Amino acid sequence: MVFNSVAFLVFFILFFYTYWWVCRKGTVKARNIVLIVASYIFYGWWDWRFLSLIIISSLADFLLGQYIFRAHSGSSRKTGLILSLILNLGLLGFFKYFNFFTEGFGEFIHLFGLDLNTRTLDIILPVGISFYTFQTMSYTIDIYRGKLEPTRDPWQFFAFVSFFPQLVAGPIERATRFLPQFEERKEFNYSRTISGFRLILWGFFKKVVIADNLGLLADALFAHPSDYPGLPMFLGAILFAFQIYGDFSGYSDIAIGLGKTLGFDLMTNFRKPYFSRSFGEFWHRWHISLSTWFRDYVYIPLGGSRKGSLRTDLNLMITFLVSGLWHGANITFVVWGFLHGSALILEKRFNTGRAAPALIIFLLCCLFWIPFRAESFSHFTLIVQQLFHLDAPFHLPALFETNLPRLCGTAVMLVLWLIIEKRMGEHNFSTYMSSFSKPKRLIAYYGLLLAILVLGNFDVKPYFIYFQF
Repeated sequence: MVFNSVAFLVFFILFFYTYWWVCRKGTVKARNIVLIVASYIFYGWWDWRFLSLIIISSLADFLLGQYIFRAHSGSSRKTGLILSLILNLGLLGFFKYFNFFTEGFGEFIHLFGLDLNTRTLDIILPVGISFYTFQTMSYTIDIYRGKLEPTRDPWQFFAFVSFFPQLVAGPIERATRFLPQFEERKEFNYSRTISGFRLILWGFFKKVVIADNLGLLADALFAHPSDYPGLPMFLGAILFAFQIYGDFSGYSDIAIGLGKTLGFDLMTNFRKPYFSRSFGEFWHRWHISLSTWFRDYVYIPLGGSRKGSLRTDLNLMITFLVSGLWHGANITFVVWGFLHGSALILEKRFNTGRAAPALIIFLLCCLFWIPFRAESFSHFTLIVQQLFHLDAPFHLPALFETNLPRLCGTAVMLVLWLIIEKRMGEHNFSTYMSSFSKPKRLIAYYGLLLAILVLGNFDVKPYFIYFQF
């Protein structure tokens, strides 16, 4: 079940009224049980068989958290943590990376003149497994570090892991901040609910008007890069940059908005990253829940910046290579991580104290999105080769001409979106809108609804890009 579907609309309307009725009449435990059941229905809509993975991961980390906390010796505590890591990384590794490493090992052996009959499996990647495994791992790691006491309430923990607004694509929440919210009683708050619906509206606008329309154009260019040398391929990179930002930040806004309507606060996941004036700033603004996760659980444990400049560079590169691999079992994601790691290392090495123009950082980010978008390493190298044919005649796919009215409308909406993002500053859309008078807010709401109804692309498959990760 996805947010931009009729099934989810019906599901959420029924759930919303049931949830608040239980909150008013029942106990916190009853409310958490309702949340768990609804979240399992939401997730099981894709494939009910994968519910077993969430249940296994939740149960194991709930029990291991208790074991780590109660263990009397350091070795026992470490054993509990290792078991948690093996389970979560084992599930993630099997479903996401088994074929990748099997094929890679076979190719490595072939370099020595040997042929190994490696076998790959027809494995379906469970939606959201990269997100909820990281969320449960942070729980046991923080208990091991003494930053968190485990909950004794299994219903609270299972609701924390499976909370459907952020289950399949984040934000990746920390138990230290998010878990206590499941032991609080919730009272319906009208202004908070309106704030949530503002974010949902803004998220849908970014998804179906910006991302899904620009995505069709980017797909047309990347599908046949040999037909579009030179500037068209660079245009494709720019279109994809806006597509993935509109798609993923749109999902995050919807998730945060849904959480608000239910009385929960999810962390901010994006802060206008394309207005950054350095790569360091970009990574403080892009997919914040993941970048801070890797900072706290990979970069800092490796030594962070505490062991000299060369070790700092190595730690940065390892972190970004692992981050790239987290996104998918393809060498192109490793290349993407390498590019961003290299950019950060060079930025630190040659820091003059002056920030670069935001446009330069944005254009470099667009180029760095190319390996992320490429379907294979050969596809990536072909696109890069085509970028250097600057003397080639400029032409675009026929899709651009046949969809000219929609394209023009989307271009206007894109400019409007960027202007609003710039004016919002560090505020989110809901906070920004609350500063306007009621007539102006109503104009904005109806304008966004009209844009969604007139320009919204509902013909494409209703999925979000980060569902594949």
